[in-house]
Amino acid sequence: MVIPPKPYPTCAPARSRMGTRMTMLPMTLLLTGAISLASSTTQAQPRDNEFIRETVDESTETWQEASIRLPAMPKDIDLLQFADSAASTHRFAIDAKSLTLDQDGVVRYTLVGVSPSGARNISYEGIRCQTYERKIYASGRSDGTWSAARNGQWMPIRGIGMNRQQASLAQDYFCDNTTVAGKVGDMLNRLQRQATLTGELAR
Repeated sequence: MVIPPKPYPTCAPARSRMGTRMTMLPMTLLLTGAISLASSTTQAQPRDNEFIRETVDESTETWQEASIRLPAMPKDIDLLQFADSAASTHRFAIDAKSLTLDQDGVVRYTLVGVSPSGARNISYEGIRCQTYERKIYASGRSDGTWSAARNGQWMPIRGIGMNRQQASLAQDYFCDNTTVAGKVGDMLNRLQRQATLTGELAR
């Protein structure tokens, strides 16, 4: 912020035998001060705008989601079961052959859920550690084909409720806070050994 210079004090009226008169400041001095103030304001403004523009450009990176190809339907021999929660009524497993980590930073996998009655629910999903969100791309049909999800939007991962399978995958196997925890081989190794990230950090 540029603070304008204080006005010069006006000289007190000088009395003389000829009457009262005012001592005036030279016009050139007043013009010089005004020009100097305008010049400093003009120079500061572009620098401020340029700094703000650069800051906004650097902080608003555009994230582009990679295109996907739906995998083959899972086979029982490739399923890796993981613990959801003690209160869960379902059993969950990941298809090892479907697990990928793409350049957009999304971990994608086929999830198989089995209800107490034996009914199977199959879905192809993604977890984005950076924003702690999950997305369902498609659901498996009984004839072995995929059906595109009705709500194919990114949603926050919730760690509450009986079935918190996405939260378990993110916290225990895929994400170290907001970064992906290693490569695909590391994730598969954890799932195979049932070794969670919490357990690894505790050692």
